[in-house]
Amino acid sequence: MHNARVSFVRSALQVTLLVSATACARGRVPVAPTATAPTTPPTTAPPTAVEPAAPRPELPRGGREIFPAHRLVGFCGTPGAPALGRLAGDLGARTRSIETLATKYAQDRKVLPLFELIAVVVQGAPGPDGKWRHRVADSVVDDYLQAAREAKGLLLLNIQPGQSDFMTEVRHFEKWLREPDVGIALDPEWAMKPKQKPGVYYGQASGATINEVGEHLAGLVKELDLPEKVLVFHQMNGWVLKDEQVIAGHPGVVLVKSVDGFGPKGAKINTYKFLVKTMPAAVHAGFKLFFDEDTTNGGKLMSPDEVLGLTPLPEYVMYE
Repeated sequence: MHNARVSFVRSALQVTLLVSATACARGRVPVAPTATAPTTPPTTAPPTAVEPAAPRPELPRGGREIFPAHRLVGFCGTPGAPALGRLAGDLGARTRSIETLATKYAQDRKVLPLFELIAVVVQGAPGPDGKWRHRVADSVVDDYLQAAREAKGLLLLNIQPGQSDFMTEVRHFEKWLREPDVGIALDPEWAMKPKQKPGVYYGQASGATINEVGEHLAGLVKELDLPEKVLVFHQMNGWVLKDEQVIAGHPGVVLVKSVDGFGPKGAKINTYKFLVKTMPAAVHAGFKLFFDEDTTNGGKLMSPDEVLGLTPLPEYVMYE
């Protein structure tokens, strides 16, 4: 039985070889049939959903540019120091006062409310680090920023550096300056030289210092794609700011010169006319009013109509 099976296998193999040889002789090679896969139409992957781009940060009342659409109007102050302005205590009440004033300045522009917190306050004593200045607590900045946001306004951090320097103080508040609604105000009269005591001498800053701060803010605006930031420098006389003509524009930064002369109306207007003469082309005009100093000896606080009658027209109006 075994031999018969082997003979059968050999016979089958011989037949297969014979057939293959015959096919080769005729030029044809038999190909074993293969199964053909059923053809199906190619599938198209569904389009990938594209997430919409995040909206670019805007100013509190819309848009990304300060001027010429807006006029900046507000109060300044700091907690626990009534002499430095009325922006303290009940911030909700202060907001209502700012809004009331704003309606009187909205004759030709929209008003953007300002909350100018004196965040670095010059001191009459050196203090632990000998810098003659005090920084408000972080919680104070947070409270004022919240109030500004509830009013759809801007927060300005005012710096009176004492014997520190402006850039050191600006960098201290970096985390807030990275927000789209926080700017800076500089007080050169309180930038003291070594051995100078605040209140005895006038401090002084230079145009180069203003540029350094402006460049720093411009860098933040570019890095974070922020709307324009406000940089104010206050000036009460011709001495506290030197080399003003070197002040240049910086992309994304609005420069404002706040003329801070106080006293009766005539004296304030004369100071304004004198100081705006030296204002570089890149700088916008600002005007400051003092509830107390402007009304001593029978003086009267200038009205919004009188302020708007100044030339050049102030684009920033601050009340202390």
